Amino acid sequence: MAMEVLSAPLRLSLPQSTETQSRTTSSQSKTSKAQTKIKMLEQGRKKLTSIETQRVISVLDETIKKLELVSMFQHAVDNLEQYKIVLGSELVGALREHQRLQDNMNLQLTRLHSKEGEEEYSIVEDKNTKEQSDVIFARIRQGIQSSIRNTLRLFVSNPPASKALRAEGHLRDPAYQELIQTMSEMRGFLFEFLLTSPLEQTEKMRYLHDITIRNKKNRELLLTLEEELKTVVLDRDTEISKKNEIIRHLKVNLHQLEKLSESQVKRIMQEAETQQKSDCRTSEGKCSKIHHELQQLRSQLSSTISENREIELTMRKKKYKIETEIENWIQKYDTDMGEKQDELEELEAEYNLEKAQLAEVQEKLAVMEEEYIQIMEERRLAKLRMEEEERELANKNRAATVIQAHWKGYLVRQSMKSKKKKKKGKGKGKKGKK
Repeated sequence: MAMEVLSAPLRLSLPQSTETQSRTTSSQSKTSKAQTKIKMLEQGRKKLTSIETQRVISVLDETIKKLELVSMFQHAVDNLEQYKIVLGSELVGALREHQRLQDNMNLQLTRLHSKEGEEEYSIVEDKNTKEQSDVIFARIRQGIQSSIRNTLRLFVSNPPASKALRAEGHLRDPAYQELIQTMSEMRGFLFEFLLTSPLEQTEKMRYLHDITIRNKKNRELLLTLEEELKTVVLDRDTEISKKNEIIRHLKVNLHQLEKLSESQVKRIMQEAETQQKSDCRTSEGKCSKIHHELQQLRSQLSSTISENREIELTMRKKKYKIETEIENWIQKYDTDMGEKQDELEELEAEYNLEKAQLAEVQEKLAVMEEEYIQIMEERRLAKLRMEEEERELANKNRAATVIQAHWKGYLVRQSMKSKKKKKKGKGKGKKGKK
């Protein structure tokens, strides 16, 4: 590209063979550069080799599929009669429950906005209302999440329903469609990123940096040469315009002086032509000098390209060697990961067995805990009854003691009264005898 731009303004002054040679050289250099860039920037692999990257892509694909289904829930709810046979009773019930939870959420949001719109309300009431709303929103949000998971599981177990709902993707909400498109673009970008190894990425960035620096230098050189060429062409055009003005002026004078002296007019014309030829030769000398400098720059560019090709060949050999080592390491890594996966599956089987045994023990423990709680409750009730009986017995003993004390006091008083009566009777008898 740079060679074509430099050679274009000089086509009128260059020979035909030089122009053809410059075209051939520029086309060959441009073709070789394009091929080199394509080979350097194209992906080395077309498929993911590691299990981790495949799992990442599969998880992202599954997420996009689930998002496509979730985005069509509202359409399915609005057209339940149309999809009732395909969906089945379980999916219809799940979608209605999901719609009910969404209606509850919208109702709570409407209430909250209506309360916030009121001008007069206390700070304490607002705080309590906000806390209650947060609790309600958390419950509804958890319910919606559970409803979405349950509905997706039902769709997975019913492929015809999933296929029928995805077939209506053109009716999807634009916001959902934009989100799905963004997720798909992110999946493509991530897939390309995972295809490129860190070493290839580093080498590619280094190569792009070198190309950028080289291109910047070539552009600066091209701008410098273009400025020089523009200056030379401008000077030549200025001189030619000046000479043309002189010629025009001389022609006017010649027309005026034709009648005076033909010999003087011829002499002036010869001087003007001589001066013009001299100026043309000077301009041609400058153009040849610039052309010579241009040829030198072309030779420097060719030598630089050959040196870069040698360096590129060396780097390609190193790259092939490093890629071979990386492939060997990847194979070894896959083998080790397979063994680790087998060990992990064995450990998972043992873990599941122990988990089942633990569940049985926990069930037995729960039964024993219930029996223990029942026994302790019976003991507590028996203890309470015993304490109540002891209190009643103590009260009875205390009452009996009080009754006995009163009774003894009563008997003592009665005996004392009877003794007093006897003494009074004896005293009266003695007085009668006297």
